[in-house]
Order: sequence, then C-alpha cells, then structure tokens
Amino acid sequence: MLEGKEMSWPARTICGVLSDMRNAYKTYNFSSILSLIEECQMLANRMEANMDTEMTYEDRRKKLREVREELDILKNELKLTKQIKEIK
Repeated sequence: MLEGKEMSWPARTICGVLSDMRNAYKTYNFSSILSLIEECQMLANRMEANMDTEMTYEDRRKKLREVREELDILKNELKLTKQIKEIK
C-alpha cells in the first residue's frame, strides 16, 4: 500500500491514509478500506482533541494582542534608549 515507503508511526498523517485510500480505489483492492477509514477517524479525533487542549481561538487572539502590546512597549523603550545615546 505504501509503495515501498515505510512510514513510522509519528510520521503517519491523515493525508497519508487518504493517499492509501486513493491507491486502493485505483487498484480496486478494497480489502483494507475499513481499516484505513478507522485509522483516518482515529487520526482526526487525535487532531481535534489536541486542538481542544490547546488555546481556543479567542485565547489565541488575546495572547496575540498582549504580545503585540508588549512588542510596542519594547520598541518605544528601544527608541528612547537610542535617543538618550544620541543626546549623550
């Protein structure tokens, strides 16, 4: 199914599973299609679970705003430092 490419567990992706499904369709060999569907479902469930355990969209936007504000403050401090050095 992998056409000579051995994939290790961490490198297995939903795209890889879908590619194997397409290969099964091309050859009309559907003997493994149920296991590929299950594998795809499992990988998608893991992906969704990881998304939920990380930040929500609103949390990410809030964090981005905070980081941008901090960056603006640091830029202003850097400008002031440069101005002080120029004055001296």
